[in-house]
Amino acid sequence: MPKMVLLAEYLSINGTVLNSYTKKAEVAVEVEDKDVTNYASLGWKEVIGGLKSGELGVEFLQDFAAAQLDAIMWPLLGTVVAFEVRADQAAVSASNPKYTGNVLIKGWSPITGAVGDEATVSQTFPTSGAVTRATV
Repeated sequence: MPKMVLLAEYLSINGTVLNSYTKKAEVAVEVEDKDVTNYASLGWKEVIGGLKSGELGVEFLQDFAAAQLDAIMWPLLGTVVAFEVRADQAAVSASNPKYTGNVLIKGWSPITGAVGDEATVSQTFPTSGAVTRATV
């Protein structure tokens, strides 16, 4: 059985590669289940897929220096921008697919944590439109 340890994830938001700030990037997609049960179902619930949705969850190491993470993300608040995530920074391939789409930067928490914590930013951005998977 193949095994993998994530050592070098690739994350780009709005065309800016954010690998050096990223501790975690997570793409999750799902589809609504719509109940279409009727009397012909003989007492069994029947469902079909409805609308699809997704999210991009990220955890960053914060950096307030000029032209760094906070300065990159702050102006994006409230906008829909492109993203790309790969399991590895190597070229896209059958064993390293890329997931792309658009996300709404609906929030930004520039300062979080307690005494002694590393300065991190954890956010979840909803996708807007389709999320695609490509191997070339």
